[in-house]
Amino acid sequence: MRLRHRIGRVLFYLLLAVILVYLIFPFYWAVVSSLKSPQELFATPVLYWPEHPRWQNYVDVFTQQPFGRNLLNSTIVAGLTTLLSLFVGSTAAYALGRFRFLGKHTVFYAILSVSMFPQISVLGGMFVLIRSLGLYNTWWALVLAYMIFTLPFTIWVLTSFIREIPRELEEAAYVDGASPMQVLRIVLLPLMAPGLVTAGLLAFIQAWNEFLFALTFTIDNSARTVPVAIALFSGASQYELPWAQIMAASVIVTVPLIVLVLVFQQRLVSGLTAGAVKG
Repeated sequence: MRLRHRIGRVLFYLLLAVILVYLIFPFYWAVVSSLKSPQELFATPVLYWPEHPRWQNYVDVFTQQPFGRNLLNSTIVAGLTTLLSLFVGSTAAYALGRFRFLGKHTVFYAILSVSMFPQISVLGGMFVLIRSLGLYNTWWALVLAYMIFTLPFTIWVLTSFIREIPRELEEAAYVDGASPMQVLRIVLLPLMAPGLVTAGLLAFIQAWNEFLFALTFTIDNSARTVPVAIALFSGASQYELPWAQIMAASVIVTVPLIVLVLVFQQRLVSGLTAGAVKG
């Protein structure tokens, strides 16, 4: 029995090690590739760490490409998308989680069903809408498009979180003369902090990494975000792809997301598990 237990533990840790390598290796390889020279990238046998790390690749990303502008665009677009999703999502979640009205469940499931459609299926309609509003090649075009997939998830997470907050807190606020918006702003939002962090962080990551809408609704670097900018990196000629710079840019845009997840990991877990346990 003890031998079987030991074998089980060994197999468990072996499986854990395999999963860990599977998850970490792509990021490790991106870092290694970003520090190689063009010759080392295609050298055989494969170099798992360059003899002379070429940090100049990271400098070239900003000097040979308008990557600083692309980073600014991504930061503003993802930030605006997150803020608007949290504002609209918190008010919608408050209504869906607390008030009774005709068609409440229909509205809730209709909102969730929007996220089930693939992006390509709504691309044509969104393009016509954005062109008719005069938003093409602007930040607001991307913000409007991104909210199609960030808002349903935000509403779902925050609605589940609001349903777990005791109604007595709101009733006490109503007795003191608070309005519904005051109850939401003063009483509920502070208690919804884990849910807000979870929904906001995941909305930010989705908006930060989105490619198809950014490629379709932008035409130059005035509004182009980093995923599209990296895909359009060019070398000295049209036949050359600067793989080292592409990898360096990929590392640059990935590190902030990793830092955000590590900083807010506790609130992220508590927000995702809200409503999972009853009683």
